[in-house]
Amino acid sequence: MPVFLLNEDLFFPDPNEAVGDGLLAVGGDLSPDRLLLAYEHGVFPWYNPKDPILWWSPDPRCVLFPEKLHISKSMRNILNRETYQVKADTAFEQVLRKCKNAPRNEEGTWISEDIVQAYCRLHELGMAHSVETWKDGELVGGLYGVSIGRMFFGESMFTEANNASKVAFIRLVRTLQRLDFEVIDCQIYNDHLGSLGAENISRKQFLKLSNEQLRFNTRKGSWTKLFAGHE
Repeated sequence: MPVFLLNEDLFFPDPNEAVGDGLLAVGGDLSPDRLLLAYEHGVFPWYNPKDPILWWSPDPRCVLFPEKLHISKSMRNILNRETYQVKADTAFEQVLRKCKNAPRNEEGTWISEDIVQAYCRLHELGMAHSVETWKDGELVGGLYGVSIGRMFFGESMFTEANNASKVAFIRLVRTLQRLDFEVIDCQIYNDHLGSLGAENISRKQFLKLSNEQLRFNTRKGSWTKLFAGHE
């Protein structure tokens, strides 16, 4: 079955219609309404700059269940030493741009300027959030994503110091677990995520879990206070 061509209408086809590695649709735009609708359908944008917008719903889907978070002994030592300070939503655009410029084994970045502007708009609406790792007043690691209901859809992370992105991710998972989030979307599996406890599940299982979590009220606005102080 060919992929769907989107127009100006706010619509996404059934994600189970995705082909190959999960490509579902092409076209449309990156307006806040369309992006939020995409996440509600288990779909996310991923494409090379200057190419048409591609929308994906892969099968399998990489997720992390907070109770399965794996923290190695060495990471526990780093966390106990409080080498880094973790904050949220104090430097969203800076985090996004550092993710954009992070080295990716000569593959280039999928984070275009259009993506930067689109997610900054979601952040202004209180729907997209950054978790940041700081050392001596410098931003050295972090991640960003979108939260709807009790679902966090992770997008990208970067690190400029040893384990800085892992520290941000661990703090995010612990905080979301405290808020009764049951699953975190990691999109595509890699060894880095796997080392933290992420795993693949079927698209069908992912959509079921996502629909359950989206029924809850969304915690809009800044998450800065949620991450203030130490755990």
